[in-house]
Amino acid sequence: MKVFIADYGVDVVDYLKQIVEELGYVAVGCTDNNAFTEIMTREVFDLVILDWNVSAGDNMCLLAWMNETLSTRPPVIMMAKRSAKRDITEALNAGADDYITKPERRNVIAARINALLRGNAVGGAFDAEVIYGAYKMDRLEHSVTIHGQTVILTAKEFELAEMFFKNTDRTLSRHQIMQSIWRTKTSKVATRTLDMHISRVRTKLALRPENGFRISTVFGYGYRLESAH
Repeated sequence: MKVFIADYGVDVVDYLKQIVEELGYVAVGCTDNNAFTEIMTREVFDLVILDWNVSAGDNMCLLAWMNETLSTRPPVIMMAKRSAKRDITEALNAGADDYITKPERRNVIAARINALLRGNAVGGAFDAEVIYGAYKMDRLEHSVTIHGQTVILTAKEFELAEMFFKNTDRTLSRHQIMQSIWRTKTSKVATRTLDMHISRVRTKLALRPENGFRISTVFGYGYRLESAH
């Protein structure tokens, strides 16, 4: 699936692209209205994220342009610093499918994107909670509950834990983990950072055989979360 992001800030576009790509989707961004209409005319997208204002003008105009021009308009998430109810109502009445007030937490933005992209897919919308054995992961709160005890993780720790659980009994290379979680190539500094985060995740989540999982080091290559039944 492909997501188009229009925002006046390059940093914002890059930030949203990272979120979209972490979800496994393709992201295309721009900061100019003219480029937006040109790209939308020649390419097909599954979701559009619009900032309320971009450098060339009001993005409500872009929403109207899509409604009038495109034979099939993709779902639209409107993002803005405005939080007044009348602004949200205006955006939704104009055809936006969702509205996110800036700033918003990374995991919440990811959930809202996933909800629209997967809304018509088998299995329904984005699951805020997923269960792996004795572990229940809350994707909105970045928390994990095990045996009735809730553990709060940092954003990176949560992403790392979820990546391991999704790939149980599969060996993940250091390079693969660094690219996915930190979006950088392995270096001495990055390697120490990875080892530290894995140690914290192992300790915080008590990843031991008696709890059904354990993290093993594959020397010279990476790590593996093993199911211990």
